[in-house]
Amino acid sequence: MELSRFDWVWVRLDLDKYSNIIQLPGQSIDHSRADGAVGALMKYYNNEGLWNTAGWWNSGNCLTSLLDYMRLTGTKTYLNDIVNTFDKGRHHAGSKDFTNDYIDDTGWWGLAWVRAFDLTNEQKYLDMAKYDADYMYSYHDNVCKGGLWWNNQKGYKNAITNELFIKLAASLHNRIKGDEKYLGQAVEVYNWFKGTGMINGEHLINDGLDLKADCKPAGATFTYNQGVILGGLVELYKAKKEQAYLDDAKRIADAITKSGYFNKDGVLVEGVGEGDGCTGDGPSFKGIFMRNLGELNRELKDRPYQGYINKVADSAYNHARNAENQYGNKWLGPFKETAAACQHGALDLLNSNA
Repeated sequence: MELSRFDWVWVRLDLDKYSNIIQLPGQSIDHSRADGAVGALMKYYNNEGLWNTAGWWNSGNCLTSLLDYMRLTGTKTYLNDIVNTFDKGRHHAGSKDFTNDYIDDTGWWGLAWVRAFDLTNEQKYLDMAKYDADYMYSYHDNVCKGGLWWNNQKGYKNAITNELFIKLAASLHNRIKGDEKYLGQAVEVYNWFKGTGMINGEHLINDGLDLKADCKPAGATFTYNQGVILGGLVELYKAKKEQAYLDDAKRIADAITKSGYFNKDGVLVEGVGEGDGCTGDGPSFKGIFMRNLGELNRELKDRPYQGYINKVADSAYNHARNAENQYGNKWLGPFKETAAACQHGALDLLNSNA
């Protein structure tokens, strides 16, 4: 077919078991909302390769939202910043090659380097993600019949660490020809995770296991726990082509998108209560959920969550943003303050809307 138009539309193709985003001629897409959000996010970026006002793991999520934006828009503007973070962040105090005492922190960075590999096809990024996954799995044992520990003190087995590992290991399998190791580990940990009861009767996910109460599920439900597992199940589906993984993901996604605890007027809120502040852990949570909901939505032919994503994105843009394209923590508004974690969360949201 002869092509004569020069507008660009983004489509997703599955190549070698993983998704790359490429451009083909067609209808152009407006990225102006995300353009404004990424510009405001990068004002926090510093010479050490991290983001001012964000913690270590939040900076890993800032990087992931930036990489997603670059893949969606095709921009190469920030490639030098990716290299800078890779070169300097690996020697950050308390970290060696993006590992540290908290095993979940390593998972965020490992997933970021998978994204960097997808963007650049440079092997060094995939190698770093493999190193981080191997480090994480070194904290797997048979306490509570399996799973990974939250930190090197081995006092808590929680949802997020294991969800991150499932997603990271399955992602690696989908990018490494002939792999069986990472897929086997991802399936093993997911089967364990599903069997713990942390996915409760309402299809929401409790924070972890109470080791003092015979490893029973315990703790609050947070948006990011509901989110990361969605991306992990998408990667497992791509690897094994078993519909059950998407069915599990849809049950969890339906539970949160229809929940009165996690929504107000149809817009996502952090169920345990969200303030106006943008520092600490919580301001990253909702963006992480939306990032992974977007991954699930794009995998499903009928795009069942597009209406929900659109509504949340419209609310944040219209009610939680100032004239400098900075976003607050409450997507219902009003805007009161911002920082890097709130900003990457908004960019995650706008990326999921693309």
